[in-house]
Amino acid sequence: MKSDYLCPACRNILNVGENVVFHAKASHRREGILMFHPQPGNYTVIKHPSFDYEEGEKVSFYCPYCNTELTSERNKNLVRIIIRDETNREYELLFSRVAGEKSTFVVMGEKVEPYGPDAEKYLEYLKNKK
Repeated sequence: MKSDYLCPACRNILNVGENVVFHAKASHRREGILMFHPQPGNYTVIKHPSFDYEEGEKVSFYCPYCNTELTSERNKNLVRIIIRDETNREYELLFSRVAGEKSTFVVMGEKVEPYGPDAEKYLEYLKNKK
């Protein structure tokens, strides 16, 4: 199944090859490019060794096209982008912006599919949100 990952603001495609690409900022004005594996629950991250951040640090994610911050309105610890599948259906993809925290959610209307050992922190909150 081939899906596209979109910026919710400008709708440009964020995936290139086998990665979803973000502009990211950490504390102390450090910034860089982060590339994530697109499969929910796969927490492989590619980055330059000089772009470093601490475990537990909140990293801000931005669209590399329009530079819109991608923090979710549902919860400020989550990043929000859009998945468009091969049938052109669209879903929300949310993932933690807390370094080292493994929690991802695919939101399809009222249905929430959680991934990762830390998903429990947000699951009830997401299920109760309209």
